[in-house]
Amino acid sequence: MKKILLFLAVTVLLLILVLLALKNEPSDIQQVIVTDYKDATYVIDGTPATLVDGVSEKIPKTNSPVLVTTRYFGNQLFKDINDDGRDDVIFFLTQETGGSGSFFYVVAAVNTDDGYIGSEALFLGDRIAPQTIESGIGNQIVVNYTERAAGEPMTTSPSIGVSRRLILDVRSMQFTEVAADFEREADVNYMALGMKTWVWQKTEFDDGRIIFPTREGVFTLLFADDHLMEVGTDCNNVGGEYTVENNKITFTNLRSTLMYCEDSQEAEFLEMLKDTKSFHFTTNGELFFDLKDNNGTVVLH
Repeated sequence: MKKILLFLAVTVLLLILVLLALKNEPSDIQQVIVTDYKDATYVIDGTPATLVDGVSEKIPKTNSPVLVTTRYFGNQLFKDINDDGRDDVIFFLTQETGGSGSFFYVVAAVNTDDGYIGSEALFLGDRIAPQTIESGIGNQIVVNYTERAAGEPMTTSPSIGVSRRLILDVRSMQFTEVAADFEREADVNYMALGMKTWVWQKTEFDDGRIIFPTREGVFTLLFADDHLMEVGTDCNNVGGEYTVENNKITFTNLRSTLMYCEDSQEAEFLEMLKDTKSFHFTTNGELFFDLKDNNGTVVLH
């Protein structure tokens, strides 16, 4: 019995030592800062690929004779995607691993005070036809390419257009896709005023009153990244400006066409905007405007 207990104790101790060794094993993925984004290190499926003049050639750790080639493809977009006043670079990468596949990714090189830092790569597809990377609303980018329909052979030319809206989380250096709707729980860390057209759902006042739009879907807000905004109502087209400081928001210079519409709620809705003091997002994908003096909340989705 003592021998069995001793054996079990030694086995447990060895297992603990192995786990500690694995936990403390240094990672070979490091944030390397370079002066040229074509020389930066990008992480593909957990493995770093360091480009030299746009190309990386590397033999996998498995000692396979296959050479993995990662290559700058292009179609770059220059845009400040982290609000630090410097233009970052977003572009396509390809990777070939010795087979017939040519795998396409999108990556970003974040421009810092000292140089560029490469992001993790987001996989797009095998032998797709990349098109453009465009600037989206706010910090978003829009990646456009064509792919094959489900079930089509690789010999078929890509013909199905795809547009994906992405935001880079600079903390993790990973791209997150911006969903067109929020049927599932939304992550408020990735939500932004300019990510979609917001639709007024209702306004709840602290005295118990609730006001709903009499016409669904016509009261809308669209925020541009130049502090201009468009307001849709049940009568006129309205334009204006907005300023944001942390979660404080102010609407100014609201201008509209001059049509008269009987029973319109336009004036009431615009007054709510003028009375807004702050905003926040919810995990249901909603945008809340908090009214001054804690009078109530405007709910948009």
